[in-house]
Amino acid sequence: MKNSITLFFILLLIIVSCQKYEEYPLEPQVKFVEFLMLRDAQGIDQRGILRLSYTDGDGNIGLTKDDTVAPYDYNLFIKYFELQNGVFKEIFLITSRVVNDTTIVYDTATFNGRIPILTPAGKNKAIRGEIDDTLFVNNPLSNFDTIKFEAYIVDRDLNKSNTVSTPPMLVKKR
Repeated sequence: MKNSITLFFILLLIIVSCQKYEEYPLEPQVKFVEFLMLRDAQGIDQRGILRLSYTDGDGNIGLTKDDTVAPYDYNLFIKYFELQNGVFKEIFLITSRVVNDTTIVYDTATFNGRIPILTPAGKNKAIRGEIDDTLFVNNPLSNFDTIKFEAYIVDRDLNKSNTVSTPPMLVKKR
């Protein structure tokens, strides 16, 4: 009986020690998966969902709620482009707000986002998964109707991933 128990633990140790973990580069990597256009009740494209897959060898993607100061204010970076006269041009959207009755403040809107902490518990920190981000696609200040997005992520060590691009997309505006 004692030999059976010893043999059982030796076999268990062999099985556990032979377990293979997935390995990825320490710098995050992203791949474009898809972009789903979302139409409103009138058939106008207002928003869309950008889906990216990611890997990271040390699993240090993500920000806490207290990470609010650059360079830790965003970790998902997205640029918006419009096809204008045959060339994709990066567009910076302008927003405004009234500070008091006489002052209007203008600011540049951003598509950047925040990915929460994704680091897994345990010994193996390598991670992979998908990120969905809902974006506005209909620029009311523009008559151009073909757009694309570029995206990349940055981990907590400030390693920047590769940049991916959506294919050109036609936005139904009216």
